[in-house]
Amino acid sequence: MLKVSEIFHSIQGETSRCGFPSVFIRLAGCNFNCFHCDTPGARTGGSPMETAEVIGVAAGFPGADHATITGGEPLLQEGVYDLMDGLLDAGWRVQIETNGSLGLEGIKSGVRKIVDVKTPSTGESGSFLMENIRLLGVADEVKFPIGNAGDYGFSVDFMKKHLSGTGALINFSPVYGIMDAGELARMMLRDGVTARLNIQVHKYIGVE
Repeated sequence: MLKVSEIFHSIQGETSRCGFPSVFIRLAGCNFNCFHCDTPGARTGGSPMETAEVIGVAAGFPGADHATITGGEPLLQEGVYDLMDGLLDAGWRVQIETNGSLGLEGIKSGVRKIVDVKTPSTGESGSFLMENIRLLGVADEVKFPIGNAGDYGFSVDFMKKHLSGTGALINFSPVYGIMDAGELARMMLRDGVTARLNIQVHKYIGVE
């Protein structure tokens, strides 16, 4: 059984699948209270749904390129592992977005992991579980939410110290409405940072 906040069909606005249609499965519940959270309604509540029911709803969007399991924090729910397995068995490409504070051990290699490293402006800095680094591969991605120059410096330092050997794609994500994307791009070019500028495209095209 899962507690589901919403299931919807939209354009993927972030990371390497940006621009492709995705089915988003947003699970309810979170262990964080990030300052600039853009889905505060998913922290609590949710409707109970069986795994097969969730997968059935997802199947109603046949044009989707992939399924994105998000939250809230999806790894708080034990049923998320059956959901990932069921989606894979049904032929979906699957990715999961997680805040980086919980272990990734139970996620199968066929699922792309999108893992946050929370920066100081989120109010949750220091929460990243360092043991997760060894579980990141070339198919996975790390995302730094950047709200100011301090976040940027933190992210560059963390990337250089801890992520150079993982092969994971690194995303620097300007917080919408707080950090100017052009300013972040200029900082990255100035410093030779080989990360991906991860603009939240869905915010600009007016879809969720």
